[in-house]
Amino acid sequence: MTSLSKGANVPVAAAAVRAELSWAAGAGTPDVDASALLVTDAGKVRDDTDFVFYNQPGHPSGAVRHLGKQGTRDALHVDIARLEGGVDKVVFAASADGGTFGQVRDLRLRLLDAGGHAVIADFAMTADAETAFIGGELYRRGGGWKFRAVGQGYASGLAGLATDFGISVAEEAPPAAAPAAPPAPAPSRIRLTKGEEKLPVDMRKRLSLRKEQVAVSLEKRGAAGLTARVVLVLDASGSMTGLYADGVVGRVVERMAAVAAQLDDDGQMQAWTFASRPARLPDVELGELPEWIRLHVRVGSMMKQRRLEPGQLDMKTVGIQNEEQKVIAEVRNFVQFHPVPEPTLVLFFSDGGVYRNKEIEQQLTAAATEPVFWQFVGLGSADFGVLERFDTLPGRKVDNVGFFAVDDIDRVPDATLYDRLLSEFPSWVTAARSVGVLR
Repeated sequence: MTSLSKGANVPVAAAAVRAELSWAAGAGTPDVDASALLVTDAGKVRDDTDFVFYNQPGHPSGAVRHLGKQGTRDALHVDIARLEGGVDKVVFAASADGGTFGQVRDLRLRLLDAGGHAVIADFAMTADAETAFIGGELYRRGGGWKFRAVGQGYASGLAGLATDFGISVAEEAPPAAAPAAPPAPAPSRIRLTKGEEKLPVDMRKRLSLRKEQVAVSLEKRGAAGLTARVVLVLDASGSMTGLYADGVVGRVVERMAAVAAQLDDDGQMQAWTFASRPARLPDVELGELPEWIRLHVRVGSMMKQRRLEPGQLDMKTVGIQNEEQKVIAEVRNFVQFHPVPEPTLVLFFSDGGVYRNKEIEQQLTAAATEPVFWQFVGLGSADFGVLERFDTLPGRKVDNVGFFAVDDIDRVPDATLYDRLLSEFPSWVTAARSVGVLR
């Protein structure tokens, strides 16, 4: 075994190696994840598939695999013989969630022969305020391969490290005038959306997996790379009290955040709640998702709300009855006075009790000439009135409404939920463009 200091290197004769990251458990230790980047001689990845991590655990070539975490160890396997000619090095990186690497004791990267498990190199690392770290790199040299101990940290986290190597990272849209048409998006499933690095560890990992599933659902419909503004509408009528109190609505919001993160480059959702009256909620900012749910997804009866915190809506102002047509009109007005080049997808959740059928039909029929698709989701099996009949209603330039209901949305797997949410939106985009509703 060769113990390496920072900058030192050692030859690698093994046909396949295992890079093993380890650290000591302890109170306050952040969660640590290992990753690998396949890099060209220009120091960049060729595309986003060259980033191997827990949410993309295998490179398409099969040369690099994320083996998964076991306690305080995380590992990657590299089949050197299968590395493609354009790959000059494999960079072994790590990220710390919920803290910095200065809080991680006994951080160590070992390179082992994957066949006999003999230790080729051992590198003990120290860090300070970094939240992402490059431990070492496997690189070509003189027809063979060598391993170098690097020990370079990034205070900007995984997003900063990824950007440095050419990984696509979504940035906040500029506040200036938007272009006449959106640029063609890169065909990538790895979008480190602005703000997600601020999320708690478990929530960030759920988000990453869900964004991947949203991308898969879009690809199934030939809509890879589709972008849209996402708007969330939440029923707050009296019958919804149990769904709020049990955390069902909070979990729905978290799952919908993945749709916004994948479709919208700033990862935001405009949001409304409604009952007898509509009320605009603060935008759902991805990095503030846990706090948004705590403040704005109410618990218990709206008539017995606890003392309001700053930014919290007094739920008494929205009443208790179902007046869907009022919030539909308010969202339509928002879209009209805040145009964007992309289409708008409205995700509208209600537990039924729809009775303003004529008024709702009038609103959504008029909205058929607008760049908005309305996806309604019924929570339970109550009466959803006209929403269940919109696919057969005439008099619209294009079918702009989708609807499905589920008895228990918590029991619907992410893959199924996103498939159903996005089953009609891509085809509406095509149809809307063909009739001039969208450009």
